[in-house]
Parts: sequence; structure tokens; C-alpha cells
Amino acid sequence: MQYRITAPLANRINQEITLPASKSISNRVLIMNAMGGSKGHIGNIAHCDDTDVMVKALAQPAHGTIDIGAAGTAMRFLTAYLSQKAGEDCLLTGSERMKKRPISILVEALRQVGADIEYAGEEGFPPLHIRGKKLKGGKVSLDGSVSSQYISALLMAAPAMQDGLQLTLENKTVSRPYIQMTLQLMKQFGVASKWEENQISVGPQDYGFLNMEVESDWSASSYWYQLCALAQEGEVTLPRLYADSVQGDSHIASLFEPLGIATSFEKNGIKLIKKAPTTTNYVVNLVEQPDLAQTLVVTCCLLNIHFTFSGLDNLKIKETDRIAALITEMSRLGYRLTEPQPGSLAWEGEHCPAEQQPVIGTYKDHRMAMAFAPACLLLDCIRIEDPAVVSKSYPKYWEDLKKAGFGVEEIE
Repeated sequence: MQYRITAPLANRINQEITLPASKSISNRVLIMNAMGGSKGHIGNIAHCDDTDVMVKALAQPAHGTIDIGAAGTAMRFLTAYLSQKAGEDCLLTGSERMKKRPISILVEALRQVGADIEYAGEEGFPPLHIRGKKLKGGKVSLDGSVSSQYISALLMAAPAMQDGLQLTLENKTVSRPYIQMTLQLMKQFGVASKWEENQISVGPQDYGFLNMEVESDWSASSYWYQLCALAQEGEVTLPRLYADSVQGDSHIASLFEPLGIATSFEKNGIKLIKKAPTTTNYVVNLVEQPDLAQTLVVTCCLLNIHFTFSGLDNLKIKETDRIAALITEMSRLGYRLTEPQPGSLAWEGEHCPAEQQPVIGTYKDHRMAMAFAPACLLLDCIRIEDPAVVSKSYPKYWEDLKKAGFGVEEIE
């Protein structure tokens, strides 16, 4: 199935959109609340594939098979959570793509602190046979350049370890804001930690309980920043987004400033206002916001803004190899992207023949679908393959586009 997306009349957007709740916060507080005995009330939990499987997994009995599908966050967080849950004996599995996503770095770190985990298939990859037990803890070194989710998974399990955890991060650390988010949320649950240089320490302690409402998803806001930037005129109001957010992707506000979007922080959210871009050559290190790469790449190309984005090393192990996917799909629109060095993407204005009716492949990746749909604002239309992939993080994305005046037509 495909969707054919067309722009609103006169390419204008003026709308208030209620974004989904942050799945990054939701998945973390679900684990923390469970470790504290599920005593707190967590409101406005995200309703998307990634979070739904977490809710289901945490409600399952402590044995049998837990299938998290394509939810990478759930795979990593649950691996650590189930390892420290005494009496747990389960098989943690997922989709065929999930079975090709490496997890050995996390598994080996957990084994060092006493976890009983076996590979039930190919060595180094899910599925995992996990027998939960009281973990000893202690000193562990971990490669911080691969995935911040490995680090967050270990940190959330650390308070339950007999000796706590002293985690040393080797090499450069990617997505640091996500680690900071984890530690800040743990603090809200009453868990103390210390991060000095490349070492994070968490002593043995108990999670308290917390009643909270999850804020909206800053990552989801990026598509509305993009839509405003590509429209002739744009003004969008997004409730439940705040300047003091724990979400690293709140940096999108400053990232889109040079692309012509002003952000007004108001009492209950933000307002985006279209202005003129202030750059023609955009050079940014996205090591702390890699999930925004697809949105920024598509936006810059369509605005004819040359760019070099670095710090994208871990995009190759996401839902798909996002660097390769972007190079392939942007060529359909007539843009020749390059990878000047591993973990970077660039466009220097070079074009190639564009397809007359481009159909964008999504590679089972929600962000490919949502980042390319706004291209219709500068094209007659654009077709998106397998549009249902947005359910992973933003199930109502297509409904919200319709609400803002876009045409969304199903094509067999």
C-alpha cells in the first residue's frame, strides 16, 4: 500500500497540533516505575508500537516468550530489566530485523555484573534467553560510541545491583542527552547518581514512586518544524513542549533557526513561525541528535541549502541503515548525497535525474515516512510506501497532516 500526499491550498499551514507523548520518557519511566513496585501514576503515556510493547511486556508473567517486534528501545531496556528481576525466565525476541541488530555489548556488560543471559540464535544478536537474578554489580567498561540505549539500560538496572554500578564510558559517547535524560528521570524517582568525566556511578538504592504526566515528543515536533520551513507561510502551535525539557531533541528549536523557523515558548507549549532562512551552507555535528538527521537532510535539500552533517555513526544500526536509505531515496527526488567519511552525510548542490512520480521506500522505518512526506510542499505530490510504519512513534501522523489541510490518499 502507498499514500499519495499533496500540499494544502496555497501551501499555507496554520494549525494547532497535539503531538504524541514522548516515547523516550515513557519507556524510561515505565521501567523505573516497575522497578519501584509500580506504585506511581504515570499519565499521558505514549501510545505507539515502541511503548505499547513495553507496557505489554511489563504486564506479562515472569516466564515464557516476550516478543517486542521492531522496538529496539524495548529490546535493550528489557534485557537489563529482566536480567535483574529474580525468578524471571523468558525468551526475549523480536522481528527479523531485530534479530540482525547487535546487542552483544549490552549482554557482555550485564554478564560482567552477574546476569544469566544466553543467545538463543546467532551469537551476539537476539533472541535472548534471560534468567533473572539479583545482580552483583561493580565496575564495568562500555563502548559509548555505539548506542546510548545500552548505557541507559544498565543505569536503570543499577540501583537494584548488590554493589551498585561504576560505569566507565570508553571512546566518544553518542547521544549524551539521552543518558542525561535517564539520570534526570532516575533522580525524580529518588535515585542518586554521579557523572564525572567518563564515569557514571549509581549506588545500591530503591526507586521511590512518582506521579507524573509525560510531556509531548520533541522528536515528533521536528516534522512540524520541517513542514513550516517548506511551506509558503506557516504558523503551528504545539502544546506540552517546554524549554526546560529533559529531551535532547528539544535542540530542534535551535537547529531550525538557520532554516527559517522561530520558536516562541509560551505558557502551555510552543509556537512555530515561518521566516526566511539565514544560511546557504549548513554544517552541524548531530552526534547528540541523530534521530533528527532525516528531517534535516530532506529540509535542506528542498530549500537548496548545502549541508554537511557529522556524528551519524549509529544511524547504520537503526531500524535500517539510515545513511544508505537517505542517499537512495533523495536520489529519487534528484539530489545526489555523499558520505564524505563514515558517519557523515553531505550535499554540495549536485543533482541527478529525478523520478517523475517518486515513491519513497520506508524500509520499515517510521522516520523515513515522516521526513519525506513534507516534500509534497515543493513537489506536485509524493508517494510514501508502507505508510503504516509511523505507528512506531507517531500513529496519528497522517491524521494530523489531514487536519492541517494536506491530501492523504490511499493507493493500492
